[in-house]
Amino acid sequence: MCGIVGYIGLPEKSAEHHALDVLMEGLRRLEYRGYDSAGVATVAGGAVESRKKSGKLANLVAEIEQQPLTPASLGIGHTRWATHGGPTDLNAHPHFGDDNKLAVIHNGIIENFAQLRQRLSAAGHVFDSQTDTEVAAKLIGEAFQATGDLTEAMRQAVNELEGAFTLLAVHPDQPDRVVAARRNSPLVVGLGEGENFLGSDVSGFIDFTREAVELEQDQIVTITAGDVSIINFDGSAAAGKRFYIDWDATAAEKSGYDSFMEKEINEQPKAVEDTLLGRTDAAGRLTLDELRISPEQLKDTTKIIVLACGTAAYAGTVAKYAIEHWTRIPVEVELAHEFRYRDPIIDETTLVVSISQSGETMDTLMAVRYAKEQGARTLSICNTNGSTIPRESDAVLYLHAGPEIAVASTKAFLAMIAASYLLGLYLAQLRGQLFSGQISDILADLHKIPAKIQKILDSADEIKALAQAMAQTPSVLFLGRHVGFPVAMEGALKLKELAYIHAEGFAAGELKHGPIALIEEGQPVFVVVPSPRGRDSLHGKVVSNIQEVRARGAKTITVAEEGDDAVREFSENVFFVPETQPLLMPLLTTVPLQIFACALASEKGYDVDQPRNLAKSVTVE
Repeated sequence: MCGIVGYIGLPEKSAEHHALDVLMEGLRRLEYRGYDSAGVATVAGGAVESRKKSGKLANLVAEIEQQPLTPASLGIGHTRWATHGGPTDLNAHPHFGDDNKLAVIHNGIIENFAQLRQRLSAAGHVFDSQTDTEVAAKLIGEAFQATGDLTEAMRQAVNELEGAFTLLAVHPDQPDRVVAARRNSPLVVGLGEGENFLGSDVSGFIDFTREAVELEQDQIVTITAGDVSIINFDGSAAAGKRFYIDWDATAAEKSGYDSFMEKEINEQPKAVEDTLLGRTDAAGRLTLDELRISPEQLKDTTKIIVLACGTAAYAGTVAKYAIEHWTRIPVEVELAHEFRYRDPIIDETTLVVSISQSGETMDTLMAVRYAKEQGARTLSICNTNGSTIPRESDAVLYLHAGPEIAVASTKAFLAMIAASYLLGLYLAQLRGQLFSGQISDILADLHKIPAKIQKILDSADEIKALAQAMAQTPSVLFLGRHVGFPVAMEGALKLKELAYIHAEGFAAGELKHGPIALIEEGQPVFVVVPSPRGRDSLHGKVVSNIQEVRARGAKTITVAEEGDDAVREFSENVFFVPETQPLLMPLLTTVPLQIFACALASEKGYDVDQPRNLAKSVTVE
């Protein structure tokens, strides 16, 4: 959620771009995170100036046009997703301390804000907003009055705060710096020449630099035009880890598509290809170099627990089928926000695999920390280099899918599944559960998947036409079996997220145990049909399910393997996907459902990139 940008440059840098330009471009890049207000603060001429407005970034732009800011060489910017207090102008960031000279922006939730606010109010502080952020601003302001040093003031204040936060502060009495702190909330530093940057993720400064620094937990960073210094909350010196951002600003542009989501759906062949790239050695054996857990430790794994939320949890459910089949290790898939509250049974032979596109999902991060406390080994599957979850995990498997801007995940979902397959095959290789020839055959089929996804994308017009014709449909059901079950749930989730209509995904075998009561005349039902090939095929059972709902008036729409002409007789519409191994089918059968949801929501006139009430990265519990 909330987007954060900070910038400071030498005065002569203003000839290239002054602070406000950097801040506004960074906020535009961070819009995908989800927000309901925006604001900026700059320091110039011995004073702090601020503009902030509820609503979209365009409202802030209009406000600045009406009331221009003095050109400045440093500032901070923020897009807010409301937690404490509604999305109003007053609650928008920045907030102020030290007689309105200090400006502060904040991402996260300060859990002890009520007690602190009561204490500060008793001391004479007057609050203008309902936010927890203003408490932090008053605290930093108090400390600055006592110390005259913004870094020390930040250090003193954060040691009074509980919860999750990234804080950025500027003060005209120290016009040569921006100071920031992080605990349980994302923050990265961008390194320039004669200028430096801060962002809640690298999108906030990708237009200006690709050199970045990771910050660890409980650290404070002070950036000047020519320097970056880091200390821990206890005041001891620290150093960040530098990394290079391997995508450029054009990757976060729409490139002629109507939406980022449509673009990212069409980027899926490359996303899967890049996730698979470079994972084998010259002999064809899997080598997952990013794993920092020894092969011996991984071989000793007796249980795998996958932690994730939302779309990532459905990717984990797909992974469960494949990993159990290939490794014979039992796999549990847990919603991360429920995991640590049920007293799970884990030990040092448990491998906890967290899946998060952003690497900042707070529910998942807290579950990973709990797992580590219990002695489990932790492995992160993540798309964002330098983010918190992979840094705090024992091992990481990066997706390399490139930036995903649309709130509803598409290419990251397929990349998560592909990465999970690689992990499963690697474990099978270590444990000798599969012969090398079997692994090679599966990998060969995986490498054919990008071209097969492209084939589906090339025939998307038929799916879009159906979606446009169904724009007024109030409810859609999705059925699947085996790996088709999580695909059905993901298809339903996409429709709920984007089109705001009732949609549910069910295991097809559950139909007669209750959900069939929802079927009435004209009810659309998507069915993910398994391949008719193979000894253990569930094809016949799913065809029976199709007949059951048709007999009760349902309109059936099937996603089936090419050559499966048997489903034509029982379907109003059929979307065929190329043939592949049954366990790999989700990489194909998901794509028509993504296209359908995107097209239907677009036909209804909704913003598919920023669905209402949703944020890309959920950084609070």
